[in-house]
Amino acid sequence: MTKKAAPKVGRHVLWFSWKLVTFFCIAFSLVALFRLHLRYDISSSAVSRTRSRIHYDGPAKIAFLFLARRELPLDFLWGSFFEIADVENFSIFIHSAPGFVFDELTTRSKFFYGRQLSNSIQVAWGESSMIAAERLLLEAALEDPANQRFVLLSDSCVPIYNFSYVYKYLMASPRSFVDSFLDRKESRYNPKMSPTIPKGKWRKGSQWITLIRRHAEVIVDDEIIFPVFKKCCKRRPPLDARKGKMNMKLQKQHNCIPDEHYVQTLLAMSELEGELERRTLTYTQWNLSTTGNQNWHPLTFSYANAGPQQIKEIKVVDFSCFYIVKDGYLDEYCDL
Repeated sequence: MTKKAAPKVGRHVLWFSWKLVTFFCIAFSLVALFRLHLRYDISSSAVSRTRSRIHYDGPAKIAFLFLARRELPLDFLWGSFFEIADVENFSIFIHSAPGFVFDELTTRSKFFYGRQLSNSIQVAWGESSMIAAERLLLEAALEDPANQRFVLLSDSCVPIYNFSYVYKYLMASPRSFVDSFLDRKESRYNPKMSPTIPKGKWRKGSQWITLIRRHAEVIVDDEIIFPVFKKCCKRRPPLDARKGKMNMKLQKQHNCIPDEHYVQTLLAMSELEGELERRTLTYTQWNLSTTGNQNWHPLTFSYANAGPQQIKEIKVVDFSCFYIVKDGYLDEYCDL
């Protein structure tokens, strides 16, 4: 009877051995996956650190980043602007409609030939695709270590100073020019953004920014704030008479207008507001209608209201702002 028990013990030992081997295989696999994931995260973050450590001694460039719907209708003016500049002092990047190519058939200025991004996306106003396009422009421009200043422009922007003046002005300042403030009457903040984006860090400002290289890197390398904007900022739905009073609620939800908040909020979250000139270098005149319609938009200048005298008046505008912390909010006071 005692001799017959041996095979049973052997089976138990064999079963336990296989169970132990399986356990260690799973454990080693999980460790290997974790190490690979960790290595990927470290290498990804190292891209930013390596890019920041690059010491560039050559001529510094201004990267002009055009956010266009399709073509650049004022390309001939920009052509004159770049014509008198040293090509070593600037670079051009254009985010246009996917597949649109700038060549002799689509632009009147040779400076824009082939300057479109190859990975452009379809952009919708009021949605996160707008800031995604801005990030693509900055990412492309950061590939060249000579680019030290980054100017975001629309397809309706025009220069009112010559290149030499603009270059000296931007290079003389170690700060980014970002209009950024906390609007006490602001209602665009989505509570669902908390706790990743606390309401106290929510900022508002002009979309048209000028960045130093380090701040451009912060925007491109962001993997925390942008996903929250992408998730929580949706374009408000159109009015639907069938929904009655529900329309009022629907018109308020997710109306964050990310292009007026993302960069400002990200830099505030990154504790970089002390490195900003909190103003934009792009002059905009808003249509402050008194008809009760609060859907304000910037005015489009025409030949009739953009003559030498009007441009001279714009140049002498003294736009200064100061900020006061009041009741836990940051108030902006500006004098024109």
